[in-house]
Amino acid sequence: MLVEFDSLPETSRVWIYQASRSFSAAELAEVKLAMDAFVQDWTAHGQNLKAGYEIRYNRFIVLALDQTLSSASGCSIDASVHFIQALEKRYGLELLDKMNVSYKQGDYVAYKPLVEFKKMAKSRAVSPKTIVFNNLVTNKGEYLEHWEVPASESWHARFM
Repeated sequence: MLVEFDSLPETSRVWIYQASRSFSAAELAEVKLAMDAFVQDWTAHGQNLKAGYEIRYNRFIVLALDQTLSSASGCSIDASVHFIQALEKRYGLELLDKMNVSYKQGDYVAYKPLVEFKKMAKSRAVSPKTIVFNNLVTNKGEYLEHWEVPASESWHARFM
């Protein structure tokens, strides 16, 4: 059951998929249609899941699930991962690789392999004040408060 992302409670579980590049305007329109269809039909053990999503900075897909009615099952989580894998294949990009880091450079969102980000931290090309995206948040409340934070306030701090 597709609902507006903003209407979901802060306790909703979230999964964040960062794209290795920004979606073009045409791709973004297609991805939104595909997300609408997937979330509308997403179920766990035959029960509709109350879920929503948003796409931030034309490159982050944030999927949220209100677990007060029905929780995600292994099969429903597998279905979402297969859906994301299909997007990766269709658009020739990475969405599931957690060994990459996205951070802000002014208004631009940069994307680097973790190894490169570590080197940049060591050479002070990024600092503890650099805004990073903490894709390890687990619920909507954390997402709203602790997703886009200075590196010093996230797991990225260990590299500073």
